[in-house]
Amino acid sequence: MTAYRFLTGPDDAAFCHRVTEALSLGWRLHGSPSLTFDSTQNRVICGQALIKDVEDLDYRPDMKLSEV
Repeated sequence: MTAYRFLTGPDDAAFCHRVTEALSLGWRLHGSPSLTFDSTQNRVICGQALIKDVEDLDYRPDMKLSEV
């Protein structure tokens, strides 16, 4: 199975740490990051897609992808 996640958050060190943690757990970047400006909170929001190939696991709609 190939799992997919899309992380989002403010453009800050915490977001970079979340992506780095996912990479250290075997996730791979999928495509380019995306950025948008939140004018309400006056900050940049980042998004990054991640994928991970997982053997011996079948997809279920109720699975927590962050724990794959």
